[in-house]
Amino acid sequence: MNEQATLLSGQVLMSQKEALVSSPESGSASVADRIVELRKARKLTLQECARLSGVAASTLSKIERRELSPTISTLQKIAEGFSVELTELITQTRPAYAPGRRAVSRADSGKAHTSLSCANFLLCGELKDKRMIPVRTRITARGVEDYPVWARSDTEIFLWVVSGRMLLHSKVYEPLELGPGDSVYYDGNGEHCWTSVSEEDAEVVWVLSA
Repeated sequence: MNEQATLLSGQVLMSQKEALVSSPESGSASVADRIVELRKARKLTLQECARLSGVAASTLSKIERRELSPTISTLQKIAEGFSVELTELITQTRPAYAPGRRAVSRADSGKAHTSLSCANFLLCGELKDKRMIPVRTRITARGVEDYPVWARSDTEIFLWVVSGRMLLHSKVYEPLELGPGDSVYYDGNGEHCWTSVSEEDAEVVWVLSA
């Protein structure tokens, strides 16, 4: 391959990488932009954000540079550090609170956020000041090596398996296999992650305490 062809090939690969990271489906670009916006509005350094959120400054830097797509648990920690709701990192618009409120998420709807291990959809995200955060997730990870960092958050988590089979890995307990209709409630403070063990990706609905 001559020098010009090599350069062109490199440009094509770079364009493909940028398209993937900036894809609306992944939500990574908007999340990164929102985190930078919130940090600069508060005049915080990465180190100060790390102290507030418990997320390493190096991890925050990679997220802002769009080199790392954070898990929902990591986003939750960042949101707590900024004293905002998780959904504020996903979308900037929030309706005012109203008594008797409700929200409906139809099938295949929800605010998308894709990480290296899961395809997540935040449900009923238009409501603010929620006491719980419901998420629908397709677990794409097949091994714990698919997680650069295991999830950990100061929340309690309820998980219900819709389809497929999955393993709940924990630094506290032995791996727990769950199938359709199975559920588990656990403390998110312990490092944990999920992997699919069925031929198809496991589909789950889970709720974080806010």
